[in-house]
Amino acid sequence: MEALRVLELYSGIGGMHYALKESGLPFQVVAAIDINTTANEIYKHNFPDTPLWNKTIEGIQLDDFNRLSFDMILMSPPCQPFTRIGLQGDIADPRTKSFLYILDLLPRLCRLPRFILLENVKGFECSTARERLVTTLKECGYIYQEIMMSPTSVGIPNSRLRYYLIAVISTEKSSRPMTSKITDAPSRPAQNDPVVEGTPPEQLPVSGPANQETCPPADDKQGDNVLYKLETPMDAQRKKDQNMDLSVRQIQDFLEPQTEVNMENHLLPPKTLLRYALLLDIVRPTCRRSVCFTKGYGRYVEGTGSVLQSCTEIEMESVFKDLEEYSEEEKLQQLMKLKLRYFTPREVANLMGFPQSFSFPKHIATKQQYRVLGNSLNIVVVARLLQLMVS
Repeated sequence: MEALRVLELYSGIGGMHYALKESGLPFQVVAAIDINTTANEIYKHNFPDTPLWNKTIEGIQLDDFNRLSFDMILMSPPCQPFTRIGLQGDIADPRTKSFLYILDLLPRLCRLPRFILLENVKGFECSTARERLVTTLKECGYIYQEIMMSPTSVGIPNSRLRYYLIAVISTEKSSRPMTSKITDAPSRPAQNDPVVEGTPPEQLPVSGPANQETCPPADDKQGDNVLYKLETPMDAQRKKDQNMDLSVRQIQDFLEPQTEVNMENHLLPPKTLLRYALLLDIVRPTCRRSVCFTKGYGRYVEGTGSVLQSCTEIEMESVFKDLEEYSEEEKLQQLMKLKLRYFTPREVANLMGFPQSFSFPKHIATKQQYRVLGNSLNIVVVARLLQLMVS
């Protein structure tokens, strides 16, 4: 197969580029485009030979895109206009402007790219932006498939449910029916079980409840029907059930060696423990779950990602039981027994599928590392979808 010429839009820290490498497909990134200066520094640090354009997409002319002569577009447009906890401004949000520009540009290209892959948050599938996307794809003669997929479906213990669209230009030789049906994650194919070319998207194999936002929890010792945090019995049972899924690896497979982690730098401070103890999502190394890491991880606590219980000899139930009856000082003594710490940026990167070759320039602060990782994507998931799309 000839090397695919790839245009990487909203390139960030290079998640799509790493997914291409992980997929095993022959490729050349002809241009990566982003305006985030920190992300661009990290991208350039890891891919020094890739042309990186620090420009707004809508500031690039049609002729400039035509000169690149690309076979594939990979893109992860800004998610803020579509996220469920945001204002959901959709196409009225100024941050959607560049994406609408791409849709306007696509039919006017001298040569349509053969493949398009888009990633965004859950919520995009209900947007007007998505309607415009699929309308444009149909008008240009693409077949497409929409998929909701989380890393747990590829064995990674992290919940990061995302919307994906893969599109292939239709030809007379292989034309497949279009679908607007959104499926769950494609199952992992057996070693000698390739996806059959020409399979209608609605008939592709799907696996399990990949669309659950929360993934699997700590081991059975942890809270036998005792609610030690602010969670419902249903939450506790779901976490317990998910942790029984042996197709998902354990958290400890993704941790840095203890000798390389400065525990003191990552422990939760006393103020955070006292204020947010009942809201923390706590996992142990033997867990097969963690919640989605966002760009606010390390700065904010609620809903930004899981924290790790470093001292596993202590039962979490014994710490949280009757905690509210203690004085503030006693509460703190109890909570500190668990040695709760943040995952390091390297560990978050591991859970997002970044290879060991990925690194940050030395001057990038930890807070910035968490921020750009929270804005990135899961590489293993995208690699699987790239393989599915090109097959």
